[in-house]
Amino acid sequence: MISRPARFGISAAVWILDRLTKYWIEQNVGAWDVHAVIPGVFNIVHAQNRGAAFGFLNQGEGMWRTLVLVGVSLVVMVFVAVQLWRLPRNVWPGGNAAPVALALVLGGAAGNLFDRAMRGSVTDFLQVFIGPYEWPSFNVADSAISIGAGLLILSLWRAREQATV
Repeated sequence: MISRPARFGISAAVWILDRLTKYWIEQNVGAWDVHAVIPGVFNIVHAQNRGAAFGFLNQGEGMWRTLVLVGVSLVVMVFVAVQLWRLPRNVWPGGNAAPVALALVLGGAAGNLFDRAMRGSVTDFLQVFIGPYEWPSFNVADSAISIGAGLLILSLWRAREQATV
């Protein structure tokens, strides 16, 4: 099983990569600029999301919206950090999937919380199209949270499968 320092190291690496990419976008891409990387499939943009995932609460009142989003993020981060710290050995099949998943979620949540607490919005810059459908813009932190959540679901499913065998 992956060690505690390595778990939190993964979270720190996600946070650092998220900060570096957002800083680069903020310094080098104008607000709402669009740079096609693969035309019709993938763009680099510079968007500020004042809400939560997919723009949820984007239109809410400024101070209350920020307090709610920061508060919820802090509660989730504390819960995930405690689980990451306490994760017992040999509980999860495959050993490292669950700690890596939780580490990715924690690092991503920390990245977006930092933006929200410092600026009241989160910098998004990756834009993907699937045929005629546009996926809402996202960032490294969002990617880490999504990948971590997917890994955690797979770990839980695998644990359930092994428990029934």
